Amino acid sequence: MRSSFFGSLSNILTLGGKEFRSLCHDKAMLFLILFMFSATVYADAKAKPESLNRATVAVVDEDRSQLSGRIISALHPPQFMPPELISLNEMDKGLDSGRYTFVLNIPPDFQRDVIAGRNPDLQLNVDATRMLQAQTGTSYLENIVDGEIRAHVQRRQASPAMPVNLNIRVFFNPNVIQSWFAAINSIINNITLLAILLTGAALIRENEHGTIEHLLVMPVTPFEIMLSKIWSMGLVVLLTSSLSLHFMVQGVLGVNLNGSLLLFACCTILYLFAAASAGIYMATLARTMPQFGLLAILVLLPLVILSGGVTPRESMPEVIQWIMSMAPTTHYVSLAQAILFRGADFSIIWPSLLTMAAIGTLFFLFAHQRLRRMIRSLH
Repeated sequence: MRSSFFGSLSNILTLGGKEFRSLCHDKAMLFLILFMFSATVYADAKAKPESLNRATVAVVDEDRSQLSGRIISALHPPQFMPPELISLNEMDKGLDSGRYTFVLNIPPDFQRDVIAGRNPDLQLNVDATRMLQAQTGTSYLENIVDGEIRAHVQRRQASPAMPVNLNIRVFFNPNVIQSWFAAINSIINNITLLAILLTGAALIRENEHGTIEHLLVMPVTPFEIMLSKIWSMGLVVLLTSSLSLHFMVQGVLGVNLNGSLLLFACCTILYLFAAASAGIYMATLARTMPQFGLLAILVLLPLVILSGGVTPRESMPEVIQWIMSMAPTTHYVSLAQAILFRGADFSIIWPSLLTMAAIGTLFFLFAHQRLRRMIRSLH
């Protein structure tokens, strides 16, 4: 029994070493790994602006008063491009041509009506085809106009003090920097993508190159073949993701990680076991690399989009929440965000960790059964 255990362990380590050598000769796959944990992480963090950024705005100033001048001067970079003063006749043409995203029309006698308390109308025209800018920019402009009007009126008449003071405390990301969330979420998604792709591609390569037949004449079992691919490819993903967290996320992007990187690495090891098992199962369904690529698209897109990393799960339909609760990615995203963002310890994340371990074990058993059938069919 003891010799059988060490013999099996030796087989797993030897086959894993073979996977390392195969990966080292695959320059395209090496480039993909380095690219995803460096350039992709940086691009995800920096490609999207923090909020509204350099939106085009024009103003039709028919009042030409001190108040209208204050409103115009408050529209400045980086949220807005310097506003253009246009005539009323140019407004529709500018919106139709896409030259302006926002056109603010300040009517005649606007300042006089405001001071007199007549509640005059102020027209804001928005090009809603630029959806993200339109939604965010409208809120910005409302706050800017409201703030300037309040400040202007308070200079001329005393206003009653607010009965309540609202004190806002922002935890975990005090400056609400979007790139912090985007960078860490990119690391989590890339771990999922590469764990499935690397292990699945390793098994597909064995089938395409005919080396799977060589394994059949060796004293190795499907269990040993699976574990060799899981630990070798999982180790590659674990090392590169850890280096990316240290050098790219903390070093280059300056993200403040609140939790324990060691605890995150331990949870990642367990998740890699589950994700790599899913990759092997998918590889047993596909016969060629193009088939595996198409199957990966169908699986990876829902895993990334619906796991809670892009959109909170609470905002999804209950049916989707129930379906995604059976995916290990959902629980990994939850505990990874809890550790890295909120500094959670083991006492908080253990339910997600236990659920992820159970789902990963089921994935491994399904993949093992499927691999055994595939190997029998090759005999």
